[in-house]
Amino acid sequence: MAGNTVTLLGCGDVGPIHEPVNAYGELAKPVLAGADLRFAQVERVYSERGALQVHSGGGHSRVKPHMASIFTECGFDVVSVASNHAMDWGGDALLDTIEVFQGRGIQVIGAGRNLQEARRPAIVERHGVKIAFLAYCSVLQKGYAAGEKSVGVAPLRAHTYYEAFDYQAGVPPRVVTVPYEKDLAGMVEDVKEAKRAAHIVVLSVHWGIHFIPRMIADYQVTVAKAAFQAGADLILGHHAHAPKAIGVYGDKTCFFSLSNFIMSATAKTPEKAAEFEKTYGVVLDPDYPHLAYGADGKRSLIAKAVLTRDGVSRVSFLPVLIDKRMRPEVLRKGDARFDDAVRFMEWVSEDFDHRFSVEGDEVVIVADKRNP
Repeated sequence: MAGNTVTLLGCGDVGPIHEPVNAYGELAKPVLAGADLRFAQVERVYSERGALQVHSGGGHSRVKPHMASIFTECGFDVVSVASNHAMDWGGDALLDTIEVFQGRGIQVIGAGRNLQEARRPAIVERHGVKIAFLAYCSVLQKGYAAGEKSVGVAPLRAHTYYEAFDYQAGVPPRVVTVPYEKDLAGMVEDVKEAKRAAHIVVLSVHWGIHFIPRMIADYQVTVAKAAFQAGADLILGHHAHAPKAIGVYGDKTCFFSLSNFIMSATAKTPEKAAEFEKTYGVVLDPDYPHLAYGADGKRSLIAKAVLTRDGVSRVSFLPVLIDKRMRPEVLRKGDARFDDAVRFMEWVSEDFDHRFSVEGDEVVIVADKRNP
């Protein structure tokens, strides 16, 4: 856009494990090319070094470095490597991953050689507007968080408690989650500092409960409110592998999960598929064996924000559907699939303040004045 405005497009998890990787972006590239700035979440490590950690998510989390070309192909400018898989192959593989992206001219946030580096923002200037990006992860295995002198991810962890709400034996407890006090304080400090250095602060958080639509953990709301109060202007969430709620806090928008964007994974055996469906209460789509995150895993969205020196002037989302070749397709108004996507987002967002309106091929997001 002309003048002192910047169009940002934010995407969810990217990390296909099947080649050729560059074919995955062919449907979405024309839309991505229309933005001034593009963000994505990195779901794999790109290295040939390291040892698989005993409590990792499995060997598929590491892929060959050349497969990072999908990020260049789609034109991403900033990526977060703050994920639950970032340290699956140890510190060397994570550092290799950061180096791979930096070598491609892509700014990296959310991890580093130490905690200070992991919490450092990327500051990008477009059309006279400075935008600071910060990234954290809430779903970390032991030893994955960066330390004062150790490689790792910027942490924003949460405690889990189980609270009885009925005196009868066997009644499921209420699950209560609370952010680590130190991690939350660090995030707030980082946001305030970034706000002093930039006009806009965009917060990326890998968090929440995966696979299950509508389920948002307590700590996510606590974090969102604290981030916005500290000065963050927009939150881009991911990890759930399905779209989740969009909530407006005052005049600031939180995307709790942008879902998958360009992903592929190992197909589950019949036994593993049955176990997955029983555990999470979701059904797998047999037409998507390599997107085995539940039938809603093929639903996606791109967050769109118009940024100015004075703040975010407009927020919307572009409904996306991933096809059977794992290619995200940006849907258009008038397509029945577009309408279905809007209905789905209304459903997952029911418990959060929002009002959606379709304008062209976008769904504009504002606060619902009837529900302050």
